[in-house]
Amino acid sequence: MVEEYLTGDVDPPVALREMVKGAVEELLQKELGGREGRVELTWADEDHVRSLNRQFRGLDEGTDVLSFPLFAKEDLAAWPGEGPLSLGDVVISWPRVLEQAKAYGHSPEREAAFLALHGTLHLLGYDHPTPEEETLMEEKAEAILQARGLTRP
Repeated sequence: MVEEYLTGDVDPPVALREMVKGAVEELLQKELGGREGRVELTWADEDHVRSLNRQFRGLDEGTDVLSFPLFAKEDLAAWPGEGPLSLGDVVISWPRVLEQAKAYGHSPEREAAFLALHGTLHLLGYDHPTPEEETLMEEKAEAILQARGLTRP
């Protein structure tokens, strides 16, 4: 389940937001093995994302996506499965979605879905300190993007 919020001066198209929610829900189904998970997804402006990045990561700069997991990966594995598990928050910079989609030559839909999936993978305990772990995260996101026709040019 994806709960969605808008903050700041952003207004992503409803169809894009619904598509992104569907992609995240598909990832949750695959990763949680039938258990119900809940993600809070916030579309934000650059100022809000920069403020969060400064407050929680000590970096006074913008970024494209931030994740705030509520559990460590080992705690997720021990979850008994009673009711939906609130995994945490994913905050996406809508201006960065538009900038990066243009820079990479693909659609805002693809960029937004990629960032949401990447952030959700962090909530699920994945990280990318090594090239192998980064590749694993990218492969999981790409499988969902490809299945939804959100390909790279």
